[in-house]
Amino acid sequence: IYSCCYLSRRLNQLSSHDPLWKRHCKKYWLISEEEKSQRNQSWKAIFISTYSDLGRYIRYYATLKKAWDDLEKYLGQRCPRMIGSLKESVREEDLDAVEAQIGCKLPDDYRCSFRIHNGQKLVVPGLMGSMALSNHYRSEDLLDIDTAAGGFQQRLGLKQCLPLTFCIHTGLSQYMALESVEGRNKYEIFYQCPDQMARNPSAIDMFITGTSYLEWFTSYVNKVVTGGYPIIRDQIFRYVHDKECVATTGDITVSVSTSFLPELSSVHPPHYFFTYRIRIEMSKDALPEKACQLDSRYWRITNAKGDVEEVQGPGVVGEFPIISPGRVYEYTSCTTFSTTSGYMEGYYTFHCLYYKDKFFNVTIPRFHMVCPTFKVSTARLVSGDAVVLILETNHNEYAVDEDEDSTDTDEYEDRRRVLDIPAPSGRCPRHT
Repeated sequence: IYSCCYLSRRLNQLSSHDPLWKRHCKKYWLISEEEKSQRNQSWKAIFISTYSDLGRYIRYYATLKKAWDDLEKYLGQRCPRMIGSLKESVREEDLDAVEAQIGCKLPDDYRCSFRIHNGQKLVVPGLMGSMALSNHYRSEDLLDIDTAAGGFQQRLGLKQCLPLTFCIHTGLSQYMALESVEGRNKYEIFYQCPDQMARNPSAIDMFITGTSYLEWFTSYVNKVVTGGYPIIRDQIFRYVHDKECVATTGDITVSVSTSFLPELSSVHPPHYFFTYRIRIEMSKDALPEKACQLDSRYWRITNAKGDVEEVQGPGVVGEFPIISPGRVYEYTSCTTFSTTSGYMEGYYTFHCLYYKDKFFNVTIPRFHMVCPTFKVSTARLVSGDAVVLILETNHNEYAVDEDEDSTDTDEYEDRRRVLDIPAPSGRCPRHT
């Protein structure tokens, strides 16, 4: 419209019609009435000045700005200290300098996000979520542009890959492929997984977490702000809860959330690591004499091949919790599988505190755990040939493990070794 306004007087009048620019300012730049009054400019002037700065991002800006605004509002109420770790936006020339430094173009949706916020400081907890088991803790920061550029990879297996996140505790990063090389799709986002069976140590299997930065970031934010990821001890935990995964027996309700841990998993040999968080709650309307104590657990585990394993043992994670009206008990455990999917179900056995000879079972709902899509490396080190990657679609499976819940949230800032840290080899103990 602005360009056309020079063609005729009528178009010139139309181009100066401020309500028209108001609609565009709100649609593309999310400019509010309050912000407009503070700037003391017409809607047309605001649109033109904003377009001159952010015009190349007009396809992405509103979506990403809304995601950032929603995330800040949500965390401001629930994890206020995390807001303080966010860094201010970067300039266009800063992003251009990074492109020159790494010799690759950054996708516009990635650049757009960093025009809003330049990632976060390297602190705990990380903006991109946490996970905690008794001897394993992960919390991923969203890297600022300079730290990400410093971690840009050119080695075999990770050629032209840019780290998006980093965990100080594990050395884990999620990477974005900036070019379609080594079998990766351009702008694909993934966790690396070294092929433990390959002679070539640079053979990297990949657990796919996104097809573009926009999809990766906005889907994560949506999970957070809709309560899909729980806030535990002032940080975001990446447990996924299926709303149908709830079972009520009498006055007791059991629900389950699950998560896949790529840093403890491998494709070769097949070793898929999951953690699950179980919530046991007695209705607040239950009678006081319904108070009871958990004695034992029974699990029936079925993998994708239909193989069944049964496990029975005392308590849960070494505890025998007492449940009374209105009380909630939660614990975290884990399991490993040699296949990529499967499900678990079972029951807890309780005894009544008021009638000690009375025992009853409480159903644990069936819950499924599914490994994300991955790409498998088929490395053939022949005359220096590059690693070839092929797409693997996964059909998933299971087995059982239990572990005590704990969280290590020592808060510090550390820019050491953001790059080239080998994947951890530790495993959480089974059947504890």
